[in-house]
Amino acid sequence: MKITKKSAVTVGILGNILLFISKLIIGFLTNSIAIISDALNSLTDIINSIVLFVSVKVGSKSPDKEHPFGHYRSEPIGALIVAVLTIVLGFEVVRIAIDRLINKVTPIFSIHMLLILLITIAVKASMYFYTKAAWEKTKSTALGAFMVDHRNDILIASGAIIGFIGSNYNLAFLDPLVAIFIGLWIIKVGFGIGISNIKFLMGESPKKELLEKIKNVALKVEGVRSIQEVKAHYVGTLVQVELHIMVDRDLTIYRAHTIGRKVEKKVHMLEDVEKAFVHIDPIIKSRPH
Repeated sequence: MKITKKSAVTVGILGNILLFISKLIIGFLTNSIAIISDALNSLTDIINSIVLFVSVKVGSKSPDKEHPFGHYRSEPIGALIVAVLTIVLGFEVVRIAIDRLINKVTPIFSIHMLLILLITIAVKASMYFYTKAAWEKTKSTALGAFMVDHRNDILIASGAIIGFIGSNYNLAFLDPLVAIFIGLWIIKVGFGIGISNIKFLMGESPKKELLEKIKNVALKVEGVRSIQEVKAHYVGTLVQVELHIMVDRDLTIYRAHTIGRKVEKKVHMLEDVEKAFVHIDPIIKSRPH
């Protein structure tokens, strides 16, 4: 099956639903509140998956009358929602860990809980690498957030296993201590996702390297004498470019227009560029006094 953005998010939804149902069934069969609580955590993962699925689906729509420049901002919006939920999750992990550390709560070992944790790590690892393969092809911000969500669940489950091991060696503090570090790391990652996606929504300018590449591509078009100005900003995850090219003043309107169209096509072929707007200005020679 071809790996795409939609397939990666769909696999994520199905995987999270599978984990939710499995944890819920085992939780009720064993009457374990811990496993049932973990099932509710998987329910939040399903919500995250649906948010990202909608953002990817909307983002892939063609431009229309209401959105003439496309729907590219939908993915950063979805990723921003996941970033907020990730930060909340991180604070919740830290809060619970500090409470357990203060009250010296020892994790109770359960073969069923251990089985659930191992299944979670295996399923989430598979989902992580599948999503990563899709992200490497598309560089989708939504998939980037989805990857982090899968990785967070792997870390939390791994931390729980470390806690079980610590409890067997009378190291009860190990469980909350590891959880605090994991929670803080999740908070940091959440803020990172949020900050990186805000720039897509605020129309931030891309890196200077891309601006220089745009300028060099335009200068290679025959008839372009110089570049007066290059401006670019993000519209969602893609870049819109505005160029002012200088051409000979004696060119016909048709010839100057043809040069402008060639520049547009060349710039549009660059990775991450969604649209190029070219303004054509004549070179005005100074007259002798």
